[in-house]
Amino acid sequence: MPAPTFQQLIQRLNDFWAAQGCVLVQPLDLEVGAGTFHPATFLRSLGPEPWNAAYVQPCRRPTDGRYGENPNRLQRYYQYQVVMKPSPDNIVELYFDSLRALGVDPLVHDLRLVEDNWESPTLGAWGLGWEVWLNGMEVTQFTWFQQAGGLECRPVLGEITYGLERLCMYLQNVDDVFDLVWTLGPDGSPVTYRDVYHQNEVEQSTYNFEHADVAELSHRFDACEAEAMKLVELGLPLPAYEQVMKASHSFNMLDARRAISVTERQRYILRVRRLSQAVAEAYYAQREKLGFPGLKPAPGVDRMPASRDNALDHHLAIEKDLQ
Repeated sequence: MPAPTFQQLIQRLNDFWAAQGCVLVQPLDLEVGAGTFHPATFLRSLGPEPWNAAYVQPCRRPTDGRYGENPNRLQRYYQYQVVMKPSPDNIVELYFDSLRALGVDPLVHDLRLVEDNWESPTLGAWGLGWEVWLNGMEVTQFTWFQQAGGLECRPVLGEITYGLERLCMYLQNVDDVFDLVWTLGPDGSPVTYRDVYHQNEVEQSTYNFEHADVAELSHRFDACEAEAMKLVELGLPLPAYEQVMKASHSFNMLDARRAISVTERQRYILRVRRLSQAVAEAYYAQREKLGFPGLKPAPGVDRMPASRDNALDHHLAIEKDLQ
């Protein structure tokens, strides 16, 4: 199978996970540092309602910008996010099947699951998990959410996060992210990642590090914080959460401008965390008040969801059967 273009990589993942019953959600239209911030993951991890979704999420990490001069560091990049609640026992096998759909045979390539538990201080979230290394390069993160917004996740939500650029660089055998073939034009000539995004990296890095208005960013953070708390008190957790994400991005921009000390940085993180927890509690209460409308018997599900260890046991059992 020829290596997929960046565009085909996304299309194949969409096709695969749609066939598993996932809702194909569109990317969030706000600046976030990871796909986990999308309400389709963070908020949907709360409460007992089942949920299966997949989506691409552009992620912004201002401090990672390198003016388009680094072959594998970007201030804006793409993740492909899959969430399944309750997490099925065969989620690892499903992931390997998705790699096969991309042309990666797990029996041929060196695939390793490296324990790497995950935590997001700003979201008040943590989970057990693994990194997936493909021939020595991390391409995916598995996480089984134990807590989000300070609330226990029952049932556990399983999250798979593909690093699209890294995975595609491996598949296309290129060493520079800007050399990735995004797609082929009408005449069959390649349109590269450089053609699509290089200028954006140069200009956004310049803005993030040199020109973002520190006073305005501080004001935005305070304003978003106040608005979020007001909306929580009004029983509107969804718009409140949007304000939390805006506050979080303002904090990340202040960090890129080196405008906050180590002590101040920790205070900002705690402020965002308090907001996230307030939103999580309000969202859970709202869904509970509605009677958790997403609760309905799922075919074949008659027990609690898989944990990381159950998923690994299931995977090892399948490997044993194949031997």
